[in-house]
Parts: sequence; structure tokens; C-alpha cells
Amino acid sequence: MNLHKMLLEREAQGRPVTVGLVGAGKFGTMFLAQARTTAGMHVAAVADLNIPRARSQLKMASWPGEQATALSLDDAVRSGRTFLTDDAEAMIAHPAVEVIVEATGDPKTGIGLCLAAIRNGKHIVMVNVEADALAGPLLAQRAREAGVVYSLAWGDQPALVCEHVDWARACGFRIVAAGKGTRYHPTYHRSTPDTVWDILSQYMHIKEEDRGSINPKMFNSFVDGTKSGIEMTAICNATGLESQADGLGFPPASRFELAEVCKPRSAGGTLERAGVTEVVSSLNRDGADVPHNLVMGTYVVFEAAEDNDYSRRCFREYSMLPDRTGRYAALYRPIHMIGLELGISVASAALRREPTGAPICFKSDVVATAKRRLQAGEILDGEGGFCVWGKQTPAQASLEQGYLPLGIAHQVKLKRDVEEGERLRWSDVEIDESDLAVRTRREMEAAFARPNG
Repeated sequence: MNLHKMLLEREAQGRPVTVGLVGAGKFGTMFLAQARTTAGMHVAAVADLNIPRARSQLKMASWPGEQATALSLDDAVRSGRTFLTDDAEAMIAHPAVEVIVEATGDPKTGIGLCLAAIRNGKHIVMVNVEADALAGPLLAQRAREAGVVYSLAWGDQPALVCEHVDWARACGFRIVAAGKGTRYHPTYHRSTPDTVWDILSQYMHIKEEDRGSINPKMFNSFVDGTKSGIEMTAICNATGLESQADGLGFPPASRFELAEVCKPRSAGGTLERAGVTEVVSSLNRDGADVPHNLVMGTYVVFEAAEDNDYSRRCFREYSMLPDRTGRYAALYRPIHMIGLELGISVASAALRREPTGAPICFKSDVVATAKRRLQAGEILDGEGGFCVWGKQTPAQASLEQGYLPLGIAHQVKLKRDVEEGERLRWSDVEIDESDLAVRTRREMEAAFARPNG
């Protein structure tokens, strides 16, 4: 509870925490909006392939025009202004930058820039959860070996759920389930960048004239279930929780029903067992909205020891949202503020040398799953596209079955016909073994392909 104080100390010393941001998209722009007014923090550089767009994003984030006029990183450090560049690797290599924020969203790009940050002794905040789901356990291990921090991004749901889990365990509770809310219907797994507008217009009220500012492929990954699989995989690998055998069930639940719904089936809930991740839907299967839903929030369901009747009594006395038996209880956060909260991770990495969540094991994977009947010769288009969605799968099953990680299912040719709903395998596609993402993933599998327990 002292990050602000520590930032003020750095400000008073004249050496604010220096940050290099890669990617001026939605998440990065939200971070920039608050970083500008955070004492003790200096965004020294923003790297983006489209510098005019980055400048426009800064303007949208209420930055004064003169703030982003540094002529170089050296000039930025001297003047306190910000340097805009299209050379992310040069920014990462600059000795004045302490923390790199990787916010590109592309798995291969994220892996490459993360490895560059580690080589250059920089802490890295991995907004790019796609890269984390593909190879995060290995990247975090390399960061620890190099003496730098690899961190999930506070404000994004995985880091917030990791905090829920840590809180519950530090209080002596047993984790039953943890996860988030989303808007889900089984038909959404077929959603494509062309059809996603119909869904978005229903609950985000996006107008026709606003479509030009939205990346439909990115938004579609939230709708078709992929992003949920990616985020729950990041949580599992950072906490030791596990994926259910058949992945996420997306049961409808209000925020007040979490402990009733997200408990084992043997106790009347929907989970195959305790100790897993689950995403609850804000939409009933008949299409009606769930009242008091958790669509933008996060949660944890926990229980006290079997012989601890007193704590269970306290669940009711202190309105801890227990289930009907009083055995299970829930804690939830109704919203997440995405990039507006990212400064917590930056400050924690630089000042405490502590991540806000980081992979410690390989418990869960995200597997490319056919959205429709696919034919041999098709080129897969990855996350949020027309061909596949990402299904959460236990890591052990993924390795044993040779399933294809979603992060590899981009610009690769299919070698056989695949039925709708079928999980793809490495053997189903033509693989370039020299590709950085492939090589890193193979190395991660070799390092972590051992019994998890």
C-alpha cells in the first residue's frame, strides 16, 4: 500500500521511473492517459510502427502537443518529454529505460520483444497475454534467471484474478474457482470479423459510423470465447489452478450467485471439481440478460476448512456471498479499468521488484479449435479470425494429444480437413520450425513437460 509514496520519493530525487511503451493501441493509450498525471513516472518513449497514429492516440489521451516532441531518447530523459519511434528494439536497448510495457497483442512480436527486454536487463510488463499464454512460463523463468521482473498487467483481468487468489490463500482459504465475467452464448464460437458487428451492436451500442475506429478481429476474440481461454490460461499458469478437462463452461450467473454456481457438481454447482478457472456469462442460454451480472468483473470462490464452522458462520454474518449451504463464499470486483490501472504493475516492477502476477508453471493451454468445417489447403488466420477460436485445455492433455496452440495457428496451411468443434494438432498444419514463436514454444514445452503437482 505504499507505491504512491515510493513514486513520490523517486520524483523528489529527480529520477522518475522511466517507461518504454510498445504499441499505442487501446490498452497502451489508456495507460498513457494516466501515466501523464502519475507523479514519479516518466513515459520516456512510445514505440509504434505507425507514428502518426501514435501521435493521434496521445492527443486523444489528453496529452499536450509539446509533451511528445523529444528528438531522441537522450533528449526525452533530459527534458522530461516523450520520444516517438518506430524502432522498439532500439528503445528497449537504451540504458535509461527501466520498464518495458509490451502491448502489441501479437504473440510472436511479444515473445521477441520480451526476450530483448530480458537481454537488456529491463523489467517487462506483459500486456500481451497472447504471448504469455503461448510461452509465458519460459519467458518468466528467463526473466527470473536474469534478475528482472516479468509481470502480468494490472488492470487486465488475469492480474486482478491472481490478486484475488493470493488474497484468499494468504487468508487461509481454499480456492474453489476463480475467473471473470463475460457475455457468452454457445453460438458465439462461430463469430467472425464480419458477423461480430451484430453482437457488438447489441451490448456495446456501436454505431455504423464508429466501426472505422474498431479492429473487428481483435474485438471478435473477446466475443468468440478465445480471449476468455487465453486469460484463464494465464491465471492457471500464474497460480497453479487448473483448466477443466473440457475447458470453460461459461455458466450464466449473477454476481450474487457465484458461490452457488462456481462450485463442484458434487456439491450442486457446475464445475467438474474444485481448484479450477471458470468464466461466468452475463447472458442466459435463451438470450436474456442475467440481472446483476459480472460482465466486466472478476471473482474468486473459496471455502474454509471442513472443521472450521466458525469461519463459515462468519461468511453469513459478514455478507460474504455464501452459497445456500454456507460452505462456499465469493469475493468479486465489479469492473476492471484495463490500461488506466497499468501503472500499478509498472511501479511494482520498478520499485518493489515484484510482479503483479507471473507464470510459475504450465498447467493450462489454449488450443486452436475449428469454427466451421475447415478444408485442407486453407490458411489459418489466428485469434479472432474466420477459422479457429481458442479453447482452454489442460496442459498435460495438450501435450499428450499434440494439440496446436492458438498462438501458432496464424498464417499456417492446413494439411487435412477438420470438422467444426475439433481441436487442431501440430500435425494438421505446415510448421516452420525456424519461426521464433515456434522455437520458443517448443523450448517451453521441453522445459515444463513434466508432471504438474
